[in-house]
Amino acid sequence: MVTIVGVRFKRAGKIYYFNPGDLKMAAGDGCIVETSRGVEFGEIVIAPREVPEEEVVQPLKQVLRSATAEDYERLELNKERAKEAFDIALGKIEEHGLPMKLLEAEYTLDDSKLIFSFTADGRVDFRELVKDLAAIFRTRIELRQVGVRDEAKMIGGLGPCGRDLCCATFLGDFAPVSIRMAKDQNLSLNPSKISGICGRLMCCLKYECETYRDYKQAFGEATPEVLPDEFYDDVEGEDDYYSDLLKEDTIEEVDYQLMVEASEMEKNMLMKPGQEKAAKPKKRRSSKGSKGAKNAKGTKASKRPKEAKEAKEAKEAKSSEPKAKKTADSGEPAGEKAPGKEKRRPRRRKPKAKPDQKVEK
Repeated sequence: MVTIVGVRFKRAGKIYYFNPGDLKMAAGDGCIVETSRGVEFGEIVIAPREVPEEEVVQPLKQVLRSATAEDYERLELNKERAKEAFDIALGKIEEHGLPMKLLEAEYTLDDSKLIFSFTADGRVDFRELVKDLAAIFRTRIELRQVGVRDEAKMIGGLGPCGRDLCCATFLGDFAPVSIRMAKDQNLSLNPSKISGICGRLMCCLKYECETYRDYKQAFGEATPEVLPDEFYDDVEGEDDYYSDLLKEDTIEEVDYQLMVEASEMEKNMLMKPGQEKAAKPKKRRSSKGSKGAKNAKGTKASKRPKEAKEAKEAKEAKSSEPKAKKTADSGEPAGEKAPGKEKRRPRRRKPKAKPDQKVEK
């Protein structure tokens, strides 16, 4: 058994094993180690533990020391210097007209090396560029060409799922992914749906692939493969794919008047006998034939006020004529009443006695 610690040099980078020796370390502490690139600063992500010797690549290098406050300050200073070196290198690349895309610049902790990472479609002759950069920075220059997956890991971004890229957040290594994994999970084989922003197959196709294979081995195929893989893309790509769904025979027009009557009948059936009188039935919707009668009724009702008004005026005129005649005979003005005179109630006349009829014998 060998005691090791896991050290990571970048966020979501590969984990390397080192021998902690007698140093007391914990996960999250900084440390200084020596690598093939020189003396570098790393972060401990795996606390000291014992593992079999077969799992460790020999020879196992030693951790030099724990990181101090000066090391953290120097790390931040190197990041600022790396940004300036990045801008200078971009200008030199344009001067030489090289077909390459610069991604990152990085200083080692002891300033012994300046590393530039770039991508290109093919091989690039950058010997003249290295000479110019070495004359400017006065240190050892290393230009490292990386692939499109490493480019996405360095730059970062959002995947088709809307989350941060897996390679930029937690994936340390790039596992091989094949189109067979998409077939085993019954996924669409459209390249735009199973490819990431790097243009390669998405790394997440491998996450559940083994689970699907275990289930198929245990339970068998759920449905036979009767359709080709290109069927789904061809059918969904047709213009009338969604319009045909609206032409089903089962879709019929709804008679809303019938629905209203049915709901009223159901309410009446559920209602108690004492509540039938209190409940007022809703008026039934009038048909087209009843509209003419309704309009005729409205016109008749609209004529009534005029006739009533004319009859009222004629009645007032008749009643005013005898009053005017009476006032003219008495010599009094029409608008004034006689003083001292009160309106008396007329006496009731007594009926005349009938004469007795004599009966002749």
